[in-house]
Amino acid sequence: MSALPAGPERLRQPSAPRGLFRFTGPRPPREERCELCAVPLPDERHRHLVDVENRALACACGPCAQLLDRTGAPTGRFRTVPDRCLSDPEHRFDEQTWERLRIPVGVVFFFRNSALDRLVALYPSPAGATESELEPDSWQSVLDGSPLTGVLEPDVEALLLRRHQGQVECYLVPIDICYELVGRMRLTWQGFDGGAEARADLDAFFTQVRGRARAFGGDRS
Repeated sequence: MSALPAGPERLRQPSAPRGLFRFTGPRPPREERCELCAVPLPDERHRHLVDVENRALACACGPCAQLLDRTGAPTGRFRTVPDRCLSDPEHRFDEQTWERLRIPVGVVFFFRNSALDRLVALYPSPAGATESELEPDSWQSVLDGSPLTGVLEPDVEALLLRRHQGQVECYLVPIDICYELVGRMRLTWQGFDGGAEARADLDAFFTQVRGRARAFGGDRS
């Protein structure tokens, strides 16, 4: 290795940023690690766990996610987020049902919180995921609106609804993509209704969900 030149030439070598200037340059990407075994996660599409105690998502490597899948872990702190995605084109949600929900935006997702032993309703907003306090009859309209509510895995799956152009779409999805949607909306939201960029991003998100979902074939009686 050659040494740095001496004298004036050495003084012209770039030095490390000092003071607040060190925050102005690009930061190196943060390395994500499995939150169970701490191994690095090179894949951006790695699996996620739900930390039931803290109501938070945690990143997981493949072996750790598979281990929890095999054991089931229905009562442990962490539960693996599954990857199934179902659609219910024959759901019973309509404009009147949506009005009873009193959701101020066109998207809402519901999941069963095992700690509270009830459904929780959240919708995206400029502030992030916002919880909606629903009346008992509104909760019942959700439970009766689709048989997908009867097959939701607690904490790790959600019933995702979107009202758009007079129609309501209904899906069972992994809970992590709901929070992904919340994050995307928070970044792009402008004004009262979200703005054109947020609406385009929302359309793109649901295009992906439609392409991924398979029709639910459960009993509707």
